[in-house]
Amino acid sequence: MPFCQVTNATIYYEEIGVGQPIIMLHGFTPDHRLMKGCMEPIFTQREGWKRIYLDLPGMGKTKDYEHIHNTDDMLEAVVEFIQTVLPSQSFVIAGESYGGYLTRGILQKLEDRILGVAFVCPMIVPEKQDRIVPAHTIVAANQPFLATLTKQEVDDFSTHQVVLDAYNWHRYTNEVLVGCQLADEAFLEKILQNYGFSFALKDILFQQPSLFLVGKQDSVVGYQDALHLLKFFPRATFSILDRAGHNLQIEQSHLFHVLISEWLDRVEETNSSFFL
Repeated sequence: MPFCQVTNATIYYEEIGVGQPIIMLHGFTPDHRLMKGCMEPIFTQREGWKRIYLDLPGMGKTKDYEHIHNTDDMLEAVVEFIQTVLPSQSFVIAGESYGGYLTRGILQKLEDRILGVAFVCPMIVPEKQDRIVPAHTIVAANQPFLATLTKQEVDDFSTHQVVLDAYNWHRYTNEVLVGCQLADEAFLEKILQNYGFSFALKDILFQQPSLFLVGKQDSVVGYQDALHLLKFFPRATFSILDRAGHNLQIEQSHLFHVLISEWLDRVEETNSSFFL
């Protein structure tokens, strides 16, 4: 069971494959299984990549994080993790939700080492009341399947997903919910009190291949706030997907697979010297 000791945490992580490193950052409350579940199928037919999935402090199996008090501290822990497991190496990074917010902080600190970024339903605005989000709606529901669940399960499922069927339930419970059940709720509540960085994120013109995947029905972080970043990513594909909420990677799994794969193609093409 691999752990990485940084100043303010003992970070659990899993490393799969060999080649160009790609850091995977999940969102707030779940654990590494969220990213592993959606990303690993993409690499079954793609060699040359070392995938690094970590549990953020307060989530999953990461421990010894009592000295982390806010998102600034969270960022410092992740940056130190990267510098420890990938000393001086270039890398690619994919961040989901809160992990996408952290990715922007990492980009500010380690831009010269980053060969590409992907944002999946990224949190752009930390303060919930300031986000532009649609009302939560259910796009599709398989009523015969929902009848097999308990009322509590249906309530939870319908609160977090916009497509309610057996496939989505299986992946939601095995990739998202399992991690949420391990979360240190008291610690996360503390982080929520200082959810945004204490510093302003710089408007960096990032010239490497990038990808934004946002859900048209994402009632958690929305999609409109992310549009303001597009001008700073001249090599970005920006996709707003219908039939997708905050778990876009599950609800639109085929498009997710295609768009992430195409982004990786662009990263390999642009940085061919790193993929010899």
